[in-house]
Amino acid sequence: MGGILTVTLNPALDVNTSVDRLEPDRKLRTDAPGMDPGGGGINVARVATRLGADVTAWALLGGPTGQMLADLLEGEGVRLVRCETEGATRLSFKVRVTGEDDAQYRFVPPGPEIDAAQADAILRSIDGCMEGVDWVVLSGSLPPGLSPDFIGRIAETVRDRGARLILDTSGPALEAGLEAGVWLVKPDRHETQDLAGEDLPDDAALAAYARRLVDRGAAQVVIATLGAEGALAVTADAATRLRPPEVKQVSAVGAGDSFVAALVTALAAGKAVEDAARAGVAAAAAAVTTTGTGLARAEDIERLTADVTGWEV
Repeated sequence: MGGILTVTLNPALDVNTSVDRLEPDRKLRTDAPGMDPGGGGINVARVATRLGADVTAWALLGGPTGQMLADLLEGEGVRLVRCETEGATRLSFKVRVTGEDDAQYRFVPPGPEIDAAQADAILRSIDGCMEGVDWVVLSGSLPPGLSPDFIGRIAETVRDRGARLILDTSGPALEAGLEAGVWLVKPDRHETQDLAGEDLPDDAALAAYARRLVDRGAAQVVIATLGAEGALAVTADAATRLRPPEVKQVSAVGAGDSFVAALVTALAAGKAVEDAARAGVAAAAAAVTTTGTGLARAEDIERLTADVTGWEV
């Protein structure tokens, strides 16, 4: 099994709680909060660790919140390489309002500012972790101060080391990554339509646009995730639509990260793209059955994978 490195440039200490209502200008009493380590790559590493993968989480951490996040990862048995930043790791908040049909509100601050010297140190730190790594997952947002072009610098570093980059981000950072070229990209439906600059109303239209990305060398594999409808996996040779089994959704938080974790774990184990994507769809379905910032459990992924259906587009 090839080694996996996840990269989280803008992690967060996730605080989740609930309240019976939202009302302005009043002190609202919440339930006791839970805290989880958060950020795209960190969540991928957490689930991949549960699946038994050889995975290391690289993260930019700072301040007391960064230390708390590191301690939580240690408690889960996640191998961590931390790159220190002067600014404190951000806090994010997920608040479920029980009196509004369990509506969930997410409050996400920008994160610490990164200057040019820190940017160079980040690249050196990532490069120093590449020994024995075949797969790199770059997931999540960029902190203030890092331009979208920084994604291209990471892509070049990974490529020079002979590893494969899986990119899961959005907006200008996603565009910059595709311009640089990655091995696999995982946009959701809305992100895919934003890239295309047009509505993609059905599987055929999604597959056609994904194939254009592959043909121009932006990615060798495009997997468009479709929420409760599953995913569409496109390579130069095939386009496969995958649908999850029906499950009772509790929270969509963590579904995308769980998808990527199961996907890269399967790829690192030598599975074909379609089979790896099937595991990803099962992991996303497993994740939505958990509360708060919960992620997919290994036993649920294994149970649901056999019930994922697929067909060629």
